[in-house]
Amino acid sequence: MLSKTPTLTTSSLQTPTRTIILSSGAPEEKRLELIQYFCETFDIYDRLFETLASDQAYYRKAISLRHPLIFYYGHTASFFINKLIAARLIKDRVDANIEAMMAIGVDEMSWDDLDEKNYDWPTVAAMKEYRQKVRTKVINFITTMPLEMPITWNSPAWLIIMGIEHERIHLETSSVLIRQLPLAYVNPHPYWQPCRSTAAAPENQLIEHPGGHQVLGKSFDNELYGWDNEYGQYEESIPPFKASQFLVSNQEFLEFVQDGGYSTEKYWTDEGWAWATFARAMHPEFWVPSGEHYRYRTMLEEIDMPWDWPVDVNCHESQAFCRWKSDITGLQIQLPSEAEWYCLRETIDTDQPYWEQAPGNINLEYWASSCPVNQFKTGDFYDVIGNVWQWTSTPIDAFEGFKVHPYYDDFSTPTFDGKHNLIKGGCWASTGNYAIRDSRYAFRRHFFQHAGFRYVESTVKHDDCLNPYETDALVAQYLEFHYGERYFGVDNFPVACAQACHELLKETACTRALDLGCSVGRSSFELARWFSHVDGIDFSARFISAASELQQNGKIRYFVPSEGELGDYREARLSEFAEDIDVSRVLFTQGDACNLKSKYNNYDLIFAGNLIDRLNDPHSFLSTIHERIRPDGLLVLTSPYTWLEDYTSKDKWLGGIRENGEALTTYDGLHRVLNQHFTEVQPPRDIPFVIRETARKHQHTVAQATFWRKKTL
Repeated sequence: MLSKTPTLTTSSLQTPTRTIILSSGAPEEKRLELIQYFCETFDIYDRLFETLASDQAYYRKAISLRHPLIFYYGHTASFFINKLIAARLIKDRVDANIEAMMAIGVDEMSWDDLDEKNYDWPTVAAMKEYRQKVRTKVINFITTMPLEMPITWNSPAWLIIMGIEHERIHLETSSVLIRQLPLAYVNPHPYWQPCRSTAAAPENQLIEHPGGHQVLGKSFDNELYGWDNEYGQYEESIPPFKASQFLVSNQEFLEFVQDGGYSTEKYWTDEGWAWATFARAMHPEFWVPSGEHYRYRTMLEEIDMPWDWPVDVNCHESQAFCRWKSDITGLQIQLPSEAEWYCLRETIDTDQPYWEQAPGNINLEYWASSCPVNQFKTGDFYDVIGNVWQWTSTPIDAFEGFKVHPYYDDFSTPTFDGKHNLIKGGCWASTGNYAIRDSRYAFRRHFFQHAGFRYVESTVKHDDCLNPYETDALVAQYLEFHYGERYFGVDNFPVACAQACHELLKETACTRALDLGCSVGRSSFELARWFSHVDGIDFSARFISAASELQQNGKIRYFVPSEGELGDYREARLSEFAEDIDVSRVLFTQGDACNLKSKYNNYDLIFAGNLIDRLNDPHSFLSTIHERIRPDGLLVLTSPYTWLEDYTSKDKWLGGIRENGEALTTYDGLHRVLNQHFTEVQPPRDIPFVIRETARKHQHTVAQATFWRKKTL
């Protein structure tokens, strides 16, 4: 039963929106609903950026490890176009430069490109115009796309909902960045009004909960959209535990601050203490010292400290508070696990698309800020959902049966590294998928969201380090391909390709090389034997993340199957092949070969290994690649020419077809495209390779390598 203290006036931010139900309604009704949901989302996002006081605010970095807000303003719109292009649902871009520049978000991976010298940001006016063009294009697409009910994740409509929910994610993350800007860069806004309250916080207490058996994860016939990590199944029996009745308030957290919590190393994990000392943290991020007291930063204002609101902290601070609380009480106090949170969530029997009014400060139904921790009660507990996200002790991992969505393969897998903890319950700004029961989002432990925590007294021991081995099947397969054993006497393919390139470089400068489709990085490392700088680029964040981990840590572990569920654990080490290579010469970045940023140019060598028959428009790629190569520079291509309509529509195959009744080979097609700007410098060469699938199943393939030198004018 929901109990809401009716003492505060809400700001009525909007008519609440609801995420799409996939299984109900006729196709044409659902089409109109999709258009409405898309437009509502676009409008809310634009309205958030109306809080910026000037154009200058769009280009001011809120924090050093994120892009300026102009990126996020364009990123969500470009996402629609980039995904529709990748799915081959549309042919034409709106603005190729913007869609390349705004394609990749930031999770502080070492391969994220945060160097502002690499960006010539568009004007705010140009970005607003771009967003309107995207809006028109997407509405036109929704109007004409095939639509059958129910909507499944293979439907074009699924991709549209993906784009909408992606923008709703950034509605929240952008609001955090706006909250971290200096006040001079923001203005109060009638749509984004905070709660107004001044009161002492209620005294927190531990309330018994019986625990129970939890079955997490949802099936693929679920009627609500989900990100890939929500699907599958995980079961856990939770013994009885106690949980704090309220979220930890600013007032309760003040005790930790005043007791020297930020300067006492024993309360912190090693990772947390490293962050606290690096950041010189002495109090929560949104507390503003004012003499001997503190004020509080909302998204757009600085106000008197609302002591009865939940404290906003990162995971490290939450964990340190729990250790401090354990120390002073003698109890085993810790953050709840994901499954323990679900035990509390059972007190709410509705979900966002179905409730009449939000049973918590969530979905933008009340305020553009937190509110008192004793405002929304369900059962024995307050703020089971909403107000602020709740940090858990659970690093995110896949459920049994997990699989990536083919059009967003890097949404979840880069976070399956033991370094991203789940947050549950949503916050005041959480809308769409963010606000449903089954949503699973995780952030690095030093990140700030609108997030706080509650604590539990529990006997459950939580595993803080998941995934010591790379278990993504495709990534592990390519790690073995690049760094593993030699099979059937066939030489290592990336090494053989790099050596073939080097043979042609004796009279060529070795300053800059581009390895396109670098996969997990071996050819990039090998090229760094001779080149001062190597850009390794791949479309897959999973591959780039693995290459970067090896570069950073000197090793990466992975699992290769032998038969069925059985397999071997292996390890790739730089020391085994790269003792004479300066691996710092390599920069790994995620990117689209068909729409590269303009900074990727002026190369002595471009190597595209087994790439052209996996592009959606290989002709476009090859007809412009000369613009990125220096005069007399080299282009080396390898491919087994396994043309498949899954990757390239047949009308764009370079060869492997009959033209006017005559056979057209890919080699002939390459000459057609490349002869204007390149000269073939030696005959084609076959380079075989073997990819291990299991102990007794291998792919034995032969790629043809062709070698081209750019003509001088």
